[in-house]
Amino acid sequence: MSVTVTYYLDVISSWCFWAEPAWTELKQRFAGRVDFRWKVALLDASGLPVSIAQEAWFYRRSGTLVRSPFMLSTDWYEPERPDYFAPNAVAEAAKDFGVTDDRVRLAIARGAVIDGRKVGRWEESLAIGSQAAGVDASVLEAAARSKAIEERLRASTAEFHSFQVTQRPAFLVEDVIGDRAVLSGLVAVAPIAAAIEAMIEDCRGYAAYAAHHGSPPAS
Repeated sequence: MSVTVTYYLDVISSWCFWAEPAWTELKQRFAGRVDFRWKVALLDASGLPVSIAQEAWFYRRSGTLVRSPFMLSTDWYEPERPDYFAPNAVAEAAKDFGVTDDRVRLAIARGAVIDGRKVGRWEESLAIGSQAAGVDASVLEAAARSKAIEERLRASTAEFHSFQVTQRPAFLVEDVIGDRAVLSGLVAVAPIAAAIEAMIEDCRGYAAYAAHHGSPPAS
């Protein structure tokens, strides 16, 4: 496919949770024409709340912005926890068992922000993730705790930071002719779809030109 969209996310990010309807719509709209994939961009202390009260305030704000008829749960959040590596590692590890779609990470995300389950704990993320993936929890845990998974998560997080953006979700739209667009913090379909459409059209133009004129001269 001539266009690829990579979605950078953290599994427990509420703003990424609100972006999921747009992600689903984009995949349906451009099915068969665009390669869609997701990668983890781990949140650090700068992106995590410092208290349950602050988290609830963020949820009221984001829920209002997206016109949600319900408020997200803060019960999953543990103020003393420095990061939420486990839910991201479990979702990433599921890819190694052929589960490359969204089902594991979405199940864990919903377990957190809808059901209030404390997914920062390995046992919680593994219980949700193994059921969603159809993989034995102990087998999934061994993969999720492996050095290979940690290296992948650190690498994809470094990719995210290389774009010099701070907001998750971030969408990298790129094509085979070298065009590239990064949209960070947006949860609406329209701007992402516009970038995709523009790149598809440009690639069609390049292909048409090549059909009529061939490759450029070497010198």
